[in-house]
Amino acid sequence: MLLPLYQIDAFTDRVFAGNPAAVCPLSEWLPADTMQAIAAENNLAETAFFVARGGSDYDIRWFTPAAEIDLCGHATLASAHVLFRHLSFRGEEITFHSKSGPLRVRHAADGRFTLDFPSRPPRPLTTHPTGLRDALHATPLDVLASRDLVTLFNSEAEVLALTPDFAKIAALEYVGVIATAPGSNGIDFVSRFFAPRVGVPEDPVTGSAHATLIPYWAGRLGKTELRARQVSARGGDLWCELRGDRALMSGYAVTYLKGEIEVEG
Repeated sequence: MLLPLYQIDAFTDRVFAGNPAAVCPLSEWLPADTMQAIAAENNLAETAFFVARGGSDYDIRWFTPAAEIDLCGHATLASAHVLFRHLSFRGEEITFHSKSGPLRVRHAADGRFTLDFPSRPPRPLTTHPTGLRDALHATPLDVLASRDLVTLFNSEAEVLALTPDFAKIAALEYVGVIATAPGSNGIDFVSRFFAPRVGVPEDPVTGSAHATLIPYWAGRLGKTELRARQVSARGGDLWCELRGDRALMSGYAVTYLKGEIEVEG
């Protein structure tokens, strides 16, 4: 069985930057173990699979090389890019139905996509999780948690200097660890994201992490519109907004590859 496959660089306007995602449109769902095997073969942070419901509605699922996850931003943006750019979608807004509820994506005239995600504000922790300092080789100013741990640092330089122990990060009882700090030169905050527990040592640009970072920094800075940068080696830029209990993040996407894969079926 031949299946279409696209590789899209998300949260960037040029190839070889942002976060690469594989996107596999389906006419009907494959067995979960087959989708997991495809994601492992692709060996990207996420592979997204979607199936049309009708109209502008689609069901979507995301797999890292090691596990299915509940929310992924860059692969959702990449899926919308595939629909608008390659599959002739003509509506104004796409709704992806997921394990995290409905996720809406709009495509603006300037080429940016805006993701409308559930906000996941982090809660303060009274004590740091055992092993966190050894895992990061650093001591954060503060630690909070939602799905992921949020570790706060003084500056972008401290976040860039982190050399985490991925085996120890994976041993923590969270999907991933976010390191974040105030930004500069028009950037409100920066971050890095480590998720070796689900097969992603460092993710280049992480939309799901920003569903937690946006409410945190909006509250801290007293503003609802923010600019963010994920300072991984590839790097990525996000335009963010907190709107009630929703976290909006916008960015560009570009196509790197399109082709077919062959699987048994």
